[in-house]
Amino acid sequence: MTAINIGHSAKISGACTLSALFLFIGALIPDATAENPAPVTFVAYNLKNYLDMDRRIDGEFRRDAPKPDTEIKHIVDYLVKMKPDILGVCEIGDEQDLKDLASKLTAAGLDLPHSTLMGAQDPYRRLALLSKYPITETNHQSDLSYLIDDIDIPFARGILDATVDISKDYQLRLLGIHLKSKRPVPEADEALMRRNEAHLLRKHIDEILEESPDVNLLVYGDFNDNRNEAPIKAVQGRFGSKRYLRDIPLADNLGYRWTYYWNSGDQYSRFDYIFVSSGLYPEVILDESRLFADKDWYDASDHRPLVLKISPAEKAIPGE
Repeated sequence: MTAINIGHSAKISGACTLSALFLFIGALIPDATAENPAPVTFVAYNLKNYLDMDRRIDGEFRRDAPKPDTEIKHIVDYLVKMKPDILGVCEIGDEQDLKDLASKLTAAGLDLPHSTLMGAQDPYRRLALLSKYPITETNHQSDLSYLIDDIDIPFARGILDATVDISKDYQLRLLGIHLKSKRPVPEADEALMRRNEAHLLRKHIDEILEESPDVNLLVYGDFNDNRNEAPIKAVQGRFGSKRYLRDIPLADNLGYRWTYYWNSGDQYSRFDYIFVSSGLYPEVILDESRLFADKDWYDASDHRPLVLKISPAEKAIPGE
């Protein structure tokens, strides 16, 4: 019995020593749920007509045809590589199209169970948000319009407005946008239409920041204009003011920042942006954010996705 007792005591002593060692090592590893939470990955992506429409496939014209499976497969493969926790998309169709995308992502191992779809005056192309975290509030702006030469023109795609609860202490408010394309239309000048839409977006941003100056606000999407044009300047606001939105200038592995390729004109442009409020900017992890690149990217969409990393723990705004 004595030998058994001695051996049992040794085992207890060894187990205690091992437990103490694990506790010591654990103390050296940052706690991903406390002061050093795991980064959140946000991806913005124009999916290029993930919907039924008249289109040419392999040289053949087809009516009300869905987005080709080969293009969808590339989108899904790329998103699995990027592993977004929150995904904001442009040019998604109806609720069925959104469910189709979500189910394909889930089957590929990327589960984003929470979603919201926002449709405005455009009957075909909508905005959507998919999220790993609960979407606790929406305030979509789907019934906006503006006047040009006494003509009342609707804001075709409107503004997606959703709040995501990443944790009990950290919320992210996201505004998704898809401004008027550069394609001419009979109603009015397309550049002037885009400028009016940008001013409506800025008005909504100002209302949000007036109510909650420190809100973690992220504005993203396809703005269909270059960095130096009036719509982009309008969205950002007055430089130096507390309501100014910072542009996050993402680049690919070669340092290029263009996000869109127009095949007919052989033009590369930066049309897709992520802007953040002063309250969110300190939490942006710039050196881990990027513009996604792949040699076959055009087989998925004519836009490249933007990847933003965020540390979901409130940090002080510089200078305050």
